Amino acid sequence: MELRHEVKHEINYSDMITIRHRLTAAAYPDPHAINGKYLIRSLYFDDLSDKVLREKTDGLNRREKFRIRYYNGDTSVIHLEKKSKFDNLGNKQSAPLTAQQAQAIVDGDLAFMLDSEYPLIRELYSKMTVQGIRPKTIVDYTREPFVFPAGNVRVTLDYNIRSGMRCTDFLNGDCVTVPVSDSIILEVKWDAFLPDIIRDAVSLADRREGAFSKYAACRMYG
Repeated sequence: MELRHEVKHEINYSDMITIRHRLTAAAYPDPHAINGKYLIRSLYFDDLSDKVLREKTDGLNRREKFRIRYYNGDTSVIHLEKKSKFDNLGNKQSAPLTAQQAQAIVDGDLAFMLDSEYPLIRELYSKMTVQGIRPKTIVDYTREPFVFPAGNVRVTLDYNIRSGMRCTDFLNGDCVTVPVSDSIILEVKWDAFLPDIIRDAVSLADRREGAFSKYAACRMYG
């Protein structure tokens, strides 16, 4: 399992302007972003006892979560993702889904998953049937991503966080979402080392590593 360093900070608007200016000079915009941004829609899963939510709010250092995600309203490219957290190290596994398959999962039509060629899809099938995890809520937000080759660094600024409340019809572009937080999330990920030029670009006085969760914020609404 490939693990990457991950740190997250909750920052304010003034911080974001400062960091964006520094990163524009020090790093590179993600070439796949549109005008420097992604619009991200995710559908998060949890069980009947809200295990994922409780582990996050309780501050457990080892946890995992499943989500389905697409970008910029383009449902032709959808991925199932599993995020695993081990202290300050993270791992993400991914498998492609068609729009029809994603909708089937939302609808509870899971038969296709059992024979999938992708182990991650089969793992989700097992956990949906044995542990009872189900889609819980839509999470929408805007992301500004920057990359830096040395250290395989990725820095993101996430904001305009919105919740689908109890809605799980995440392929419906007209699904109503509501703002849930004014928070801006700075996240930095890297492999073996974090270059000084990036460390300096994202450094802010009196800002500690935070535990803000977009999923947890959205679950307050359902």
